[in-house]
Amino acid sequence: MLSRTADHLYWMARFTERAENLARLLDVTHQMSLVPQSVTAANQNWGAILALNSLQDAFAKSYDQVTAENVLRFMVADPDNPSSITSCLRAARENAHAVRGTLTAETWESCNFTWIELRDQKFEQILSGGIGEFFEWVKLRSALTRGVTFGTMLQDEALHFIRLGGLIERADNTARILDVKYHVLRTDEGTTDFYQWGALLRSLSAFEVYRKVYRDAITPARVAELLMLRPDMPRSLHACATGIIRVLKSITNGQSAETERRAGMLHAHVHFTRIDDVLAQGLHEYLADFMDRIYDLGDGISRDFLVAAI
Repeated sequence: MLSRTADHLYWMARFTERAENLARLLDVTHQMSLVPQSVTAANQNWGAILALNSLQDAFAKSYDQVTAENVLRFMVADPDNPSSITSCLRAARENAHAVRGTLTAETWESCNFTWIELRDQKFEQILSGGIGEFFEWVKLRSALTRGVTFGTMLQDEALHFIRLGGLIERADNTARILDVKYHVLRTDEGTTDFYQWGALLRSLSAFEVYRKVYRDAITPARVAELLMLRPDMPRSLHACATGIIRVLKSITNGQSAETERRAGMLHAHVHFTRIDDVLAQGLHEYLADFMDRIYDLGDGISRDFLVAAI
């Protein structure tokens, strides 16, 4: 496969997954903002989203104050923000268009229709229609595109690069969502608020899974364990790392040995870790290290297989 084709497929998947995960992060923050709290506390939660995505400076160029509406506008529909949901879905469509002949008709039509349906919507329309409903729409469109992709495409290198892009992005974003929300929700006394923890789990499609696995009260340690270390939880760090190794083995080439080694180290890092060790070390420190490893792995993939790192 041409490296340019692989590059477009990889980034099509990454941008689609990024839009979905951003919708999940904004959705859980929005749900938590409905709980009675001070204006300062609420704005700090919205500001944490900007900090986690390193967008404070870009936000400050266009907005004077960190408020729910300003952050939502910036992260949902601002054309000057390359990380907004609108920008991500546009980029996903552009990458898909570049390799339209490699995709099945269903995959292309799903990606293209998502952009067509979104492009003419102004932020005010999205807000008036219900921001929660919009986030659900983004998640459903991403799931539909992913479903028709894996349900219709030949299981060859093209699908492997799509799968790889989605896994890298999902691992990074699961770590980001957990990092930004865990310490906000955990109180000094170690008590939990069922509604807010439930909102966090639902944002990662993990609420029903949690109840099935643990069958009792929601605790911070178990939420972290489920989203990080469970190999059978689709969005966990462990599941993503396992998937990355499998895909890299399918597309290995003469220069990818080092990238495969680092992917193996990342997998071992989560496979042999216990949640007690993570919490003793510090959850933020562990997740920051994981995100650094994912970023490094992404660089290796770009260097070994794609046109250039982005």
